[in-house]
Formats: sequence, C-alpha cells, structure tokens
Amino acid sequence: MTIGIRRFGVLAMAATLAIAACSSAATTPPAASSASSAAPAGGSFAAPACASGTITAVGSTALQPLVDAAGKAYVAACPAATVTVNGGGSGTGLTQVASGAANIGDSDVTAESKLATPDAATLVDHPVAKQGWIVVANKDVTGVTNLTTDQNKQIWTGAVTNWKQVGGPDLPIVLILRPTSSGTRATFKQIVLGGASEANGQALTEDSNGAVTTSVQATPGSISVIGFAYYQGTAKANLVGFQLDGVDATVANMASGVYKLNAVGHMYTKGQPTGLTKAFLDYMLSDAVQKGLIPAQFYAPVNP
Repeated sequence: MTIGIRRFGVLAMAATLAIAACSSAATTPPAASSASSAAPAGGSFAAPACASGTITAVGSTALQPLVDAAGKAYVAACPAATVTVNGGGSGTGLTQVASGAANIGDSDVTAESKLATPDAATLVDHPVAKQGWIVVANKDVTGVTNLTTDQNKQIWTGAVTNWKQVGGPDLPIVLILRPTSSGTRATFKQIVLGGASEANGQALTEDSNGAVTTSVQATPGSISVIGFAYYQGTAKANLVGFQLDGVDATVANMASGVYKLNAVGHMYTKGQPTGLTKAFLDYMLSDAVQKGLIPAQFYAPVNP
C-alpha cells in the first residue's frame, strides 16, 4: 500500500506525511544508514506480527521521523496495513487521540502535562524512544559554539538581546517561538529555562521542524530549537548548532544523560490498543526498531 505525503511549510502543518525518513542528530553525529529504506538498519530482525487495516498517528514532530520510518518498514512487511503519520505538535496529538480522531497520539511530554485530568486518565502511555533537541541559529551567527543554561535563559527571556553579549556578532537576537501546543517548546522551557516565560519573538502558528528551519534560515540573528533527527538529516548544513553547557548534542551524550536536553518519546492510545494499533506499537518496541531504526534515526532505545 502507499502512504500519502505532504510536506511541512513555514506556517502550515503537514497533513498526512508518507512514511519517509529524515535522519537527524547532533553536533558530532555518528554515521547513519539511509532512513528511507523500508528495511530497518543494523542487521536481520524477526518479521513483525502483521495486522490489516488503517491507523493514524498524530503529534510530535520530534518523534515523527522515527514513526515515519517505522511505519514504512511495517507496511513493507505487512502490505494489508496502512499507517498514516501526521505532525502538528504534541498537544495536537494528545487532543486528537483523546477525542478519538487518531489511533495514536505522539508526544514529547506526558498526557497529564497537557490535558485535563478526565481526558488524560483515558489514555495509555507507550514510551518508545529517548530523543534529544538542539538549539540552532541562523548561519550569520558566528563566533559562538556553546551556550550555557544561564545564557539560554537570558536570551530566551529577553535579558540578552544581541549576539555580541554572548561572544557573537553585533546582531540583534530574534526568537523563533514554537506554538503553545509544541512538546519541543514545553520540554525546552522545563529543562533549560526552568519554567521561565519566553520574551516576545517571531511566533510560528503551526508546529514543525521544517517550519522552524525555514524561518531560522530566513531570519538574520534568529535562534530556535529543533529535534536531533531533523537537524542531522535536513537542517545541519543550513543552521548553526550549539553545545549546551559545553556538551556536544550527540545521541551518546543524550542517552547517558550528560546532554540534558532530552526526553522520552511517548505514543498514547485511548484505552488499551487492539488490532493494527497494537501490532504497530509492538513493532515500535521490537528489536527491529529499538536496535535497528532507532540508532539509524539518531534516537536512543527507550530501555537500553
């Protein structure tokens, strides 16, 4: 079966992505095999338990490259299945799965942190991977390779407004803000900003790594945050990526916890999954994904 594709635009969320990968990672990435292959990288693995039908997974754009690649691999092995993957941000994923509009809600954050208690209580959490993010800037930001947690706080809260204040060029800093539904924004705000509110910036109305990358590329002096998977596969050549507190944004550092801007990637269902939804989630936790696709896509296994 085929899986339809639409790309993310700067201000428009992709609807219905084909299960196609964009590899990504960190400032000092390991070598990666092609993520577009239907067969998981890393050796031979048992075939998935096939189920037929159609399911939709919606939400986190940080987790999306992995779910895309896994969906493509699953459908290649199980042609009676259709797996459609949409972005839109963690909040969108959680809202849609809670309402029954999607079979799976992909999220960088817990359901309890985004939904009211009655809705969150109906969802079942399926942790599938550990994922990381990297702070990026427009390529005209030279002379800066590392930002400390304190420097990030000052930049994002508006206490520091020019790159020369942190060792860069004499250039105003422009914040590229992801929407409030974004799990990336929530994770960064919690881990790096300590819950502090961001200053005014150039706000994106829809959440996607592609929209962020395009906006940062087009905006002199701009800064934002994107997922490892998107950074390495698509954005690295066009953006400046920073260390955090002197630590490289690598999968190994993220997996060990030395690089702190990381979180578990969740796939939520409304109640216990059945049929194709259960078969696909079982596949996400299989060796084919955990030992094959995950390292190729610049994530870390959820249970190493």
